[in-house]
Amino acid sequence: MSTYAIIRTGGKQYRVEQGQSLLVERLAVGDGEDVSLEPLLIVDGPDVVDGEDLARVAVTARVVGHERGPKLRVVKFKPKRGYKRRTGHRQELTRIEVTSLGLTSISGRSAGKEPSDGA
Repeated sequence: MSTYAIIRTGGKQYRVEQGQSLLVERLAVGDGEDVSLEPLLIVDGPDVVDGEDLARVAVTARVVGHERGPKLRVVKFKPKRGYKRRTGHRQELTRIEVTSLGLTSISGRSAGKEPSDGA
């Protein structure tokens, strides 16, 4: 079983694994710098971590570079009125590579929490 995480960035959610490269909305971080991503869920074999336990999860990525997406043509047309408009759009994107994902070791907190849940 592989370890993967669901992260949120730029208003979208992505399923990422360690070593994976992906394009996300432009991040205000320079090339080669590390960025911390917001995890929503992490799956490590049979273990699933979500909710309040996400404070123990860290997902970091390295910025590989900044790119621009493909040009999209936007056409507005109204028949019988002589109205035609054509504009374009290119999205600003950042290519990142996930360097690490997993639980940070805070074993003292979880060990102290176990007996209080059973009581």
